[in-house]
Amino acid sequence: MQAQECSDWSPKGEPQKIPGFQCILRNMPDPITARESIWLPFMESELHCDEQTIIIGHSSGAAAAMRYAETHKVYAIILVSAYVSDLGDENERESGYFNRPWQWEKIKANCHRIVQFASTDDPFLPWSEQQAVANELNTELYKFTDRGHFQSSEFNELIRLIQGILNSAA
Repeated sequence: MQAQECSDWSPKGEPQKIPGFQCILRNMPDPITARESIWLPFMESELHCDEQTIIIGHSSGAAAAMRYAETHKVYAIILVSAYVSDLGDENERESGYFNRPWQWEKIKANCHRIVQFASTDDPFLPWSEQQAVANELNTELYKFTDRGHFQSSEFNELIRLIQGILNSAA
């Protein structure tokens, strides 16, 4: 089992040290706009995301993980600070993720597991955006009130989750 992280974000807790788990941390190209037309081909050709992959996507990386799972089978997606619209932001609009309806049923069909970490005090994402992801994908939702945008918090819950996924897949 391997994990791919879709963004320059990396959680504390060192998931790369989990036994039996290959964690590939790569800087994503086009990190400012995070264009779908650049990120999704990179995920396929450079990260080799496939049916044995757990994609961990934070913020724009969560949008990329969801769009990737619309057309590719993956073992699981772990969405951190996920959202469903461009939030009225020009940069988000230019990314390309939000210019068409989400294919929720395809995402669910292409993933064995869909897990979401969200916080009601996220300064960038209204709770309604995060809740929409949870509702549409029936995610295993870990709801917090004190993690903001998950940028500097210890994230032991993520490490335990990955260990649990590995144990259940064995």
